[in-house]
Amino acid sequence: MIDQNPALAVHPEEYSLLTDLYQLTMIACYKGENLDNRPASFEMFTRKLPNGFGYIIAMGLTQVLNYLENLRFSEAQIKALQNTGIFDNAPPDFWEMLATGRFTGDVWAVPEGTAMFPNEPFLRVDAPLWQAQLVETFILNTINYQSLIATRAARLRDAAGKQAKLLEFGTRRAFSPQGAVWAVRAALAGGIDSTSNVIGALKLGQKPVGTMAHALVMAIGALEGGEDAAFTAFQRYFPTATLLIDTYDTVEAAQRLAKQVEAGERQVTGVRLDSGDLAELSQKVRALLPDISIFASGDIDEWEIERLNAAGASIDGYGLGTKLVTGKPVNGVYKLVQIDDVPTLKKSSSKATYPGRKQVFRFPDRDYLALADEATPEGAQPLLQQVMGEGKRLGDFDSIEQIRDRVAQSVAHLPPKTRKIQNPESLKVDISEALGDLTAKVQARISNEQ
Repeated sequence: MIDQNPALAVHPEEYSLLTDLYQLTMIACYKGENLDNRPASFEMFTRKLPNGFGYIIAMGLTQVLNYLENLRFSEAQIKALQNTGIFDNAPPDFWEMLATGRFTGDVWAVPEGTAMFPNEPFLRVDAPLWQAQLVETFILNTINYQSLIATRAARLRDAAGKQAKLLEFGTRRAFSPQGAVWAVRAALAGGIDSTSNVIGALKLGQKPVGTMAHALVMAIGALEGGEDAAFTAFQRYFPTATLLIDTYDTVEAAQRLAKQVEAGERQVTGVRLDSGDLAELSQKVRALLPDISIFASGDIDEWEIERLNAAGASIDGYGLGTKLVTGKPVNGVYKLVQIDDVPTLKKSSSKATYPGRKQVFRFPDRDYLALADEATPEGAQPLLQQVMGEGKRLGDFDSIEQIRDRVAQSVAHLPPKTRKIQNPESLKVDISEALGDLTAKVQARISNEQ
């Protein structure tokens, strides 16, 4: 073992081993068959959208490019692989390839924050076969998860409106410490205003936000004389803090606070409701405390926000946790589309793919999937851009603010039926005549080879 730390922390310099075994066994085979340096093209896309989604927001490219630029196998990592015994029959120069190899390929990708649809490539890797194969697992891990979170964030923003404050509270429900930080990034880029995750916020140059937990109200209340004593104690150190008022009785707490505000005994800037009938409670609290911000939390998603709006809730912002950072995953796949200038496809039932390197052209009302060397149709915008050449990143990384603006613009330009929270309809994606002809030719060739 390289690292027997029980925390199982994975550091960036170890990312070369953050892969599935079959990536390594396949590239060993490629090396033995002298295929390792054949030029190959792989594309990452999703065959279908998660249930209830009309689009997917592409996210995670920044981490992918950073990974590719720094991909290395250390002597210790190679020794650990050798010690497994799995590679005893691998060609000797397989180890030399790992020891000296670097990612030297090109990457074409859509900008982070772009709305995408089934069968449209989020990115394409053009590289020597062994390199393009090796990086599949990390690419899918990174883009699938961040794209899910960014899409949920965009839909939550759409449901809540531009004025609502949306706060990410999902760290305790995210799938790992690393996943929690990636979720913070994707959520902020997708349209969420702030996060309670301290390390995620600070790493991204943001200020973390938060309120208080029921534990503080119960602890201080039990020791110092009730709920109001807890509020007073907390405001002594955090005078503008949002108060959590549903530990015991939400309306009673709001009534007491209203009397204290009216008497000049306390200032209240905001309260949080975490349980009960949020629509009804928010209306009652608003009547008692008309000039404060009311936040709601408690397993809230875009469908719940839409329901609360329809019920006349008086809520200024939402704390979003479990439903934001979890959910049915984006089932992105990474498939070989060309090898040594020979177009390839997968013909399996329900998992068929289109061959050749491709480009996505976006019209105002539809998308057009074509071959990469086709001319841009009039009135269309090509989405895939070259972002890496010969293993080196081209240009600077986009900031969270730039990506957030792109998400907002991308979603705003979608048809209303695609943006719907309930039963959305995905945008129509046509394929070019040239792509259709190539697909038929490759299918015929494969049939003849069987």
